[in-house]
Amino acid sequence: MNRRAFTNLIAAALAAALFQPAFAEDSMNKDYTPHPYIGMWVTPDGRIRQELLPNGRYDEARGARRSAYQGRYVVTGSHIDYWDDTGFTADGTFVSDDVLHHGGMIFHREK
Repeated sequence: MNRRAFTNLIAAALAAALFQPAFAEDSMNKDYTPHPYIGMWVTPDGRIRQELLPNGRYDEARGARRSAYQGRYVVTGSHIDYWDDTGFTADGTFVSDDVLHHGGMIFHREK
């Protein structure tokens, strides 16, 4: 393993250890109610598919690359913050129950 690959591996491990979902303990609470945006979100051309999982993780496919990006997310109202496992951050806004604006793209909830 070369130095750069090793450094990336260490950074990903640290990010995964340090950035756990903020609501992980709350999900053990019987009063916890998941947000309404859980599920698959897709760009109109179908090239990018992002699944918001109920455990506060996301899995994003790009074209033929399954799980191209993975990380955690937190939804606050209609705002979503993302922390990729490599340390990259992003955010987005749900403009309705079926439309997400994220990274200059528009996603629609998969039916």
